[in-house]
Amino acid sequence: MAEPLHVDRYDDGVVLLRLDVPERRNAMTEELTAAWTAALDALADDDSVRCLVVTGEGPVFCAGGDLSWLADSGSLSTDRLRARMLPFYRAWLRIRDVEVPTIAVLNGAAVGAGLALALACDLRYAAPQAQLSMPFTSLGIHAGMASTWLLPEVAGLAVARELLLTGRVVSGQEAVGLGLVNRVFAAESLRAEALSIAVTVATRAPIATRLTKVALASGGHASFEAALAWESVAQPLTMATADLREGVQAARERRAPRFTGQ
Repeated sequence: MAEPLHVDRYDDGVVLLRLDVPERRNAMTEELTAAWTAALDALADDDSVRCLVVTGEGPVFCAGGDLSWLADSGSLSTDRLRARMLPFYRAWLRIRDVEVPTIAVLNGAAVGAGLALALACDLRYAAPQAQLSMPFTSLGIHAGMASTWLLPEVAGLAVARELLLTGRVVSGQEAVGLGLVNRVFAAESLRAEALSIAVTVATRAPIATRLTKVALASGGHASFEAALAWESVAQPLTMATADLREGVQAARERRAPRFTGQ
């Protein structure tokens, strides 16, 4: 059987995860979920990783959860279903816990839990014709995969209400204006453009980058004072690193810095 997930490593610490279950439109099958979990387990302990990118093979990013589960749900109790769904959510949303920046490359449709996966990443880039939707209520179920938290965090409550209550499909082009994605690129150059951005992110100072990701997690700081308190510790911490000295020296010499994470 073909591998449901491919892990590609590039220079500068960029890692690309490619969902590849074409017959299921890259839906989150048990096999893909297991492969995803194993990949994140391995990457979590790999200090050479500087940026993690996820995309789908073929014309679809991810069609969301495996609909065959819905067919079986009528025979299970609410407690049994919860015991099944919560670990599933946590497995896929673990990408939020990755210490390095993460990028979702929406090459095609991102549906339901598939869109939630993209929203769980730090940055999102899409093809103009990519189709983004949260059609939960049209299937007769409540949203899952923390969609009711991720959508408001990324795009605001008004957009979250519209997409979750109507289930309407948003194109990649429209998604930029709604704040769902950062930029769009032509389909034929999307992956290359996103990987180029990933390299840029990966070549920045690792300690400063990871601390910045922490600072912006969960919607950023709760208050202005909380931001000042965090930065008054985090910035001095980075000022004591060899990477700062390298960055200043590189700027003086008008060359690209070579950061080591020290």
